[in-house]
Amino acid sequence: MATKAQKKAPADKKTLTVVQTGSVTKIKQGMRDTLVGLGLGKPRASRVLEDSPAVRGMIRKVRHLVRIDGEGEIHG
Repeated sequence: MATKAQKKAPADKKTLTVVQTGSVTKIKQGMRDTLVGLGLGKPRASRVLEDSPAVRGMIRKVRHLVRIDGEGEIHG
């Protein structure tokens, strides 16, 4: 039987560095909320986030306001 330590995911998960390039003025509230959910809010703000389908979906929603630096860039 595996212990809890063996069931944990590896610590070296893929990450994305997301940098905000656009301003939050004159954008819809849903996009503003998505940026806040990503931990952004001001131009040139950046965050290192886990590469997951949920994060990629959020990035896709505001793709005209952010840039991806690092692994696994989104093309779409």
